[in-house]
Amino acid sequence: MMKLSPLFSAMLMAGLCAPASALAVESNEQSADETLIVRGNSFDDYKVDNASGAMRGDIPLLETPQSVTVIPEIVIDEQLATSLSRVLVNDASVTGGSQKWNREVFSLRGFELDSGNGYLRDGMQHWSHYVQPIEILERVEVLKGPSSMLYGQSNPGGLINMVTKKPTVERIFDIGFDVDDNGSTRYQIDAGGALVESGALRYRAVGVKQDTVEAREYTNGDERERDRWLGSLIVEGDISSWATLSVHYDKTSDKAGIDRGAILDANGDVVGDRDTIWDMPWAFIDNNIENYGANLNLYLGSNWEAKLGFNQQNYDRQRLDSLPGDHNVAEGTYVVQEYDRLDDWEFTTAYMDFSGLVQAMGMDHQILFGANYLEYSYQRILARGDKITVSNDGSNLPNAPVFGADDYKVYDPSTYDYYGIYLQDLMTINESWQVLLGLRYDKLNDEANGDSDSLLPKVGLIYHPAPNASVYLNYSQSFVPQGTVINEGPNGDEELNLDPEMGTQWELGYKWELFDQRLMLSGAVFDILKDNITITENVDGWDLTTQGGEQRHRGLEMAAQGQVSEDLFLMASMMYLDANYETHDKYQDKTPVDAPEWTASLWSRYMMTESLALNAGLFYEGDRFADAENTIVKDGYVRVDAGLSYGMKVANTDMDFRLNVENLFDKEYLGGGTSSIKDGIYNGDVAIGNGRTFRASVQVAF
Repeated sequence: MMKLSPLFSAMLMAGLCAPASALAVESNEQSADETLIVRGNSFDDYKVDNASGAMRGDIPLLETPQSVTVIPEIVIDEQLATSLSRVLVNDASVTGGSQKWNREVFSLRGFELDSGNGYLRDGMQHWSHYVQPIEILERVEVLKGPSSMLYGQSNPGGLINMVTKKPTVERIFDIGFDVDDNGSTRYQIDAGGALVESGALRYRAVGVKQDTVEAREYTNGDERERDRWLGSLIVEGDISSWATLSVHYDKTSDKAGIDRGAILDANGDVVGDRDTIWDMPWAFIDNNIENYGANLNLYLGSNWEAKLGFNQQNYDRQRLDSLPGDHNVAEGTYVVQEYDRLDDWEFTTAYMDFSGLVQAMGMDHQILFGANYLEYSYQRILARGDKITVSNDGSNLPNAPVFGADDYKVYDPSTYDYYGIYLQDLMTINESWQVLLGLRYDKLNDEANGDSDSLLPKVGLIYHPAPNASVYLNYSQSFVPQGTVINEGPNGDEELNLDPEMGTQWELGYKWELFDQRLMLSGAVFDILKDNITITENVDGWDLTTQGGEQRHRGLEMAAQGQVSEDLFLMASMMYLDANYETHDKYQDKTPVDAPEWTASLWSRYMMTESLALNAGLFYEGDRFADAENTIVKDGYVRVDAGLSYGMKVANTDMDFRLNVENLFDKEYLGGGTSSIKDGIYNGDVAIGNGRTFRASVQVAF
């Protein structure tokens, strides 16, 4: 595919905006009703007042004794985000990890989020082993700290809740197109509205076609490409006045070449060319994911409501891999292994919540009583081929392997299920004081690895010094059952029974609304202790899992989000983190990988006119360790982004034009991922930060 130069992208945007400016002037002369606006601009569009995932209900953030960041759709659109990593960069508490195998890994408050229990979609557990389709999201909620009381198994850093777009009575029909200077393109359609005149039946549909060309190339000069299709449909209907039923379906097909990432030397510098991909050009991952389910809301009188939900997620994947590693820098060679793996996951989730308001003992009680359920099933089939030594210059790359039926090994299925019952009471004592009490019983059924159960509390205290402010203190716990693992090695397999990982947190924070509730300031200090730590590392080419010790993360967060003045909007955050292994046989007093001491983010919009807006972004990540032994340091960096948008309205049609520049000053930096050196042999999967990238888009709303 032909690449577009930065100059061409800029000229393209200028060409689009020039006629738009002329039409805008003509439109203003015709009617005051056709005043030009930037689509989505509203009184407080950067600020969101509640997070549905934090308390499993529409409870204001001022009454939520927990640190929460909500990234709204307008910010996602302004940044032309194409993946969850480009969204979560707006919260300094989230840091990125490895991006190999066409998926994204994140850490929250320094704890890595697990694909199976670190993510929610609309408040239900979601298997996030792939690049999420963010085009169907209306916002992303970052729920910080242990949330096991409401959601069961999860790590102590927190959860990411992805909230999907909902059907609307108002007619929506948006068409969007964006392109970058590598030649990547994305086409989008977002449609919604009433299916019957009364609006009692309505829908929302999203379609996406994306073709991505990466700047990094394989050693033979081939480009790495990605081809993605997405289709989503939600239909919602009113059942008289007492209930609402919705059904949903979405499917993602995502095929991409593999880029395992870079390796680093002892100084933290990239070995070889930053633009070189060590994987074989024939290696790929082909993901196919579908979700379908239903939600029912029952209105049980003026004060009570019941919600029931179900989702079935089917995810199958083929990974034809070359597994590059064992780089011998002195000889200029490395080793690849032919490898074909077929994975099939099934993730069934359901929940039932009853919530309402009760007055008792002179207090208001916002009661939540509910239960959620998860059933997990996994099947793997794989074939391993030869290990081949190749040259760094790509002169002797092997052809794609051809495996026969007898080469594949079928592994026993892995299944488990668990359910939890929880009760939460937010008590309003008076105008100044509120108390939150919560308790969960959780039961895991796992025939292969053993059953377990847990009892988890959550306690919160909220003080309101003024109606627009709150100070809170909370105590919460998390747990993640570990079951049994098989450590494969040259001397055979070793079975290891693991204890659950447990986490506890104390958090003290504040929230303060300013400027007529247009701006939210917040901050928190936290202390999280995790024990029974499980660590998996590569030892002599074999993945080895061990357990034991305690890990403590202490930190400070501050954030500002909303409208500062009539023309200036911002979303800003920072985090200080002190993370280390307090006790551990091997890593005591070490800092976990990809846990920087300081991080910060800023995204802003300044309205030059009612039609023209400027965006500026600044993202900072401090020094981080690339290995568990803390011998390799990835340097800190500051990345600056910028954007320009212009909106117009012609014949009742809104048109938006945008030009964004990511990494304006072309800063060389490293993302997440690990790297190691042992006996002169290098291994790693460190993501390389993108260089200066131009993106242009046009969106038309009929």
